[in-house]
Amino acid sequence: MKDFKCTCGQRVFFDNSECLNCGRLLRFDPERQDMVALIREADGVLVSASGERFHDCRNHIEYQSCNWVLPAGDRHRYCRSCRLNKIVPHLERPGNVRHWAKLESAKRHLMYTLMQLGLPVQGRHEAPKIGLQFAFLEDSRSNANVRESYVATGHAMGLITLNLAEADDAYRERIRQQLGEYYRTLLGHFRHESGHYYYDLLVRGTAWEQEVIEVFGNPHVDYQQALKSHYKQGGNPNWQGTHISAYACSHPLEDWAETWAHYLHMWDTLDTARAFGSAPVVATDSVDELVQSWVELTVVLNALNRSMGLPDAYPFVLTDSVIAKLRVIHRVIAAASQ
Repeated sequence: MKDFKCTCGQRVFFDNSECLNCGRLLRFDPERQDMVALIREADGVLVSASGERFHDCRNHIEYQSCNWVLPAGDRHRYCRSCRLNKIVPHLERPGNVRHWAKLESAKRHLMYTLMQLGLPVQGRHEAPKIGLQFAFLEDSRSNANVRESYVATGHAMGLITLNLAEADDAYRERIRQQLGEYYRTLLGHFRHESGHYYYDLLVRGTAWEQEVIEVFGNPHVDYQQALKSHYKQGGNPNWQGTHISAYACSHPLEDWAETWAHYLHMWDTLDTARAFGSAPVVATDSVDELVQSWVELTVVLNALNRSMGLPDAYPFVLTDSVIAKLRVIHRVIAAASQ
C-alpha cells in the first residue's frame, strides 16, 4: 500500500473520504491507482486540481460505504470494485450497512493488491464465463428472517461468498479461537478465496498445472472427504514443517489458496513498509530476496508487538517446503501480469 498524500501535502490513507487538514474530498481512482483530492461542483461532479472530472460510486451516494470514483463520462453507476457484487445483504436491517461496509473495505484492499500485481481482474459484465463475483450473505444463525441455515465462506466458479457475520469482530474472534486460525481476518478471507479463483483462471488446464501438482499435490483428491477427515481428526499436528497453516494440510487446493493468501500478505505488507521507509526495495523477480526482506521485517513486527504487550504479529515459519510453494505462485503471478 502506498503512502498517500493529499494535494495539501497531508498524509492520507486508503479508506479516507476527506482530508482533515484542508477539507478536500478524497477518493481512490482505480485507473491511476492513487488517492485524489477533489472539490464537488454544483452539478455534483468531482474535480481534481488538474481538472480531471469524476463521479461518486452509487454505494457512496446511498450508503457512504465506498470511496472509489469513476470518470465523469463513465456510464456505470458503480465503481470497479462495487460492480463485482452479485448479492449484498439486506441493508435495511439495523447494523447490516456497517458490517457490509467492512466487507467492502477489505474487498477494495484485495482489489488494490491484485491490480498492483498486474493480475487480471474482470467481472461477469466483462467476462461472462470466468468473471469474478462476490456474494455477501446472512444465515439464520445471525438473522432468523433468512432461509439459509448455514452460509460458508467459499469460492465456486468465480463466485466468492462471505458470510456477513464475519464482519462481526466478536463472532470472527470466537471462530478464530475455536479453529486455531492465526489469521482469520476479513482481508485474509478475501485473499484466500481469490487464490481459488486464480487457480481456476491461471492454473487449471494450463501449462502450469503439472508443476503446481508436483509441488502442492493432486487437486483431484476427493475434496469433501478430505475436509471431513481434516476436521474429524483435528488436522496434521506436524504441519509446520511442510505447510503455511494447519488448514493448508486439508487438501492440495487449500494448500494453494493458503499459500497464495500468504504471498499476498507478504507482498502487500512489504510494499507498505517500503512506502514508509521501513523496508528495502527488493528485486521483484526474486523470491529469495522477497523472503529475506520479509523475515527481517517480521522480526521487527514481532518485537514491536512484544513491546506493546501483544502476541506476535507473525507467528509463522517459512520452511524450505513453503518457500518452494511461494516460488511457484510468484512465477504464476509474474507470467499472468506480463
